[in-house]
Amino acid sequence: MNSIDHDTSPENADLETAVSSEDLRPRGGRSHEIRNVLQDEIESGKLAPGALLDERALATRFQVSRTPVREALQQLAARDLVRIAPRQGVSVSRLTISQVRAIMETVGELEALSAKLAARRVDDVLRKELNTAIDRGQEAAVTGSTADYAIANTFFHETIYAGSRNPYLAELIRNARRQIQRYRIRDFHTKAQISKSLKEHLQIARAIQEGDEALASQAMLLHVPSGSTGFSEFLARMPMSFFETDNVDQ
Repeated sequence: MNSIDHDTSPENADLETAVSSEDLRPRGGRSHEIRNVLQDEIESGKLAPGALLDERALATRFQVSRTPVREALQQLAARDLVRIAPRQGVSVSRLTISQVRAIMETVGELEALSAKLAARRVDDVLRKELNTAIDRGQEAAVTGSTADYAIANTFFHETIYAGSRNPYLAELIRNARRQIQRYRIRDFHTKAQISKSLKEHLQIARAIQEGDEALASQAMLLHVPSGSTGFSEFLARMPMSFFETDNVDQ
């Protein structure tokens, strides 16, 4: 990986020479903090796929010299979250449409398995927790914001992960969801989307509560937009600038 050229312009001289006390932490400490902040912003969609990251602006934002920023960007590049290109700068990594579809298909299958296991192992505690999750989603849909419903949605799915009693599976799902989350930021922008999500949550919850493994699995699989119709609707909400072209897919 090519290193990022140092900036020796006069306007940055003071920042480079007057290194803050934070820069004097053990090597990697400050860069790790910056990496964590940027990683969260990328994975949450706050920094959109393809967005340019200016090293100088980031140094000003975090009130550090450019060295820890450069190290943070290189760490993100190692995780395939940013792309560092000679003479083109640094940008948030984009996935191809086929990569997004593959990840969403994987998430769908894993989520379906989680629902199946939860139905197999359901007890009175899980039944009550699912009712609580449904109530929380309904309340967020009526009185909350789209962000509130997104939180309620996560709570519902986490309830099922816990009910599956398979922490390894749960972690696989969380890791896959983190890769794709920046492409799901428009899932709950309309009342129709939220209403559809709530209806599907109720179907999934009732199947689990009744111990119907097959129905729970199928309902969850239909809930994740990896099929032809669901995926087409998902793509229609996404700017094509968010996607890399398939011919540069590695």
